[in-house]
Amino acid sequence: MENTTTIRSEIEKELKLGGYTFNSFGQATGLNRGIFSAMLNGNPPKPISVRQMDLITKAFNYPEDWLYDLYVDECFYDGRPHWKRVKPFLIRCVEVGNLRCVEKVLSRLMEDLNHIPTIFALAEELYEEGKLKEAIPFYECVIENEKYQHSERLAISHYKLFVASIGQDFEKNLESVLKFIPYRNRLPENYHLDALLKLANIYFNLHQWKEVEKYADELRNLATVVYKNEVQKRKNKYKYKCLVTERPLVVYYGQGYLLKGLALEKQGFYEEELEYICGYRDLSWFEGLDQVGIMEVEKFRIWAEANLLNLSVIMGNVEKLTEYVEFLKCNPQEVLPGLWTITESANRHGFLIDNILEIFAEELKTVSSKVHVRESYYESTFILDSCANLFQQIAVYKFIHSSYSEGLHYILQSLKLYFQINNRNSFAECTALFEMYRIRSSEIQLLEYQKIMEEVLKNAKENSPASIAYKLG
Repeated sequence: MENTTTIRSEIEKELKLGGYTFNSFGQATGLNRGIFSAMLNGNPPKPISVRQMDLITKAFNYPEDWLYDLYVDECFYDGRPHWKRVKPFLIRCVEVGNLRCVEKVLSRLMEDLNHIPTIFALAEELYEEGKLKEAIPFYECVIENEKYQHSERLAISHYKLFVASIGQDFEKNLESVLKFIPYRNRLPENYHLDALLKLANIYFNLHQWKEVEKYADELRNLATVVYKNEVQKRKNKYKYKCLVTERPLVVYYGQGYLLKGLALEKQGFYEEELEYICGYRDLSWFEGLDQVGIMEVEKFRIWAEANLLNLSVIMGNVEKLTEYVEFLKCNPQEVLPGLWTITESANRHGFLIDNILEIFAEELKTVSSKVHVRESYYESTFILDSCANLFQQIAVYKFIHSSYSEGLHYILQSLKLYFQINNRNSFAECTALFEMYRIRSSEIQLLEYQKIMEEVLKNAKENSPASIAYKLG
């Protein structure tokens, strides 16, 4: 076999160039002299393992994937795939970023579609180990080659690919959502619940309230059905097996109500939201709660209290501000969404909140920091977007009350965050606000604004079709 001989020829050539004997090179690599000899001179030659290849490469001081192209045929020694070599080789290729060799091996494997379950199992193994990015090529392989278009395996692959692709870039998140949505109803219940919650949250960050309503409704309905089934199954103590989900079941049930209510609030349907707040205000009746579930029920109680105060303030009830401020002092995690509500309401109804902004001045300085994001029970993308929204509302408040320098300061902070998460619509809105008050900006603020715009231009060039094509080429 020509390529098998080639990998051995490469090793033999380097042995001669380095003046090695089998004995001296065995010492350099830590490989037994007899095993090394059998790899090169055996009849037939002993197959080379991935670990042995890596030790040989390291001893020759070459880049770690030096022999990887030649090793592809070693995976198909005697013409058949040998999983003891194929699996570790694929994992190593992904780890070192050699996707070319991954594609070569997968292409050979897909000559027989009976290998799809094995590829899927590898993807699942990597995913369970937390290696989401490493699992992507294998889920993609399943998606491209699965012959049964309504199979659960295909739907799970689309879901896992969707999860792996979600990040802080709003535009890319939306692209991932649109690719995944057609497969959501083909998932098993545990993944289906997770998927609907993620979809509703992503659309919430995108401020697409009708879509939030749609997936919150689906989530609430599915969680209700699953809960009833779980209660029924639990009656048979000996055969009961709990449904394994990413979050406690009560989370999906409560979030279905919470997200629906918040979407209604954002559209101005305040009375309708009250009905949904009642749906998650007290979930202590939920059966099967463990310690984590009890903690989640407490979170929903706090959120319900916060959102009831939100509604009062949004509708212009200034008398509730003192109570709301005291609530925020006792619940630091709610300061960010709470201040957003207070400031937005102040801009709408025209009341003053300078004293409230002063009370939370320190929190405003750190609210978007990495420490705050890490310690919050809210997702980082939601926090960054909420920070940007809050800063924008504070800027508007400052402009209304002629505090132009402070307003421009907050607009710049908002621009940075919107750029970070690639929220183009909100970024454009903030840019327009800055331009309206540009004449009031200081030299330092103008320089800061210019730096942001330079980053925008640089990013646009790097992500232009011509630039991407050049990189791929």
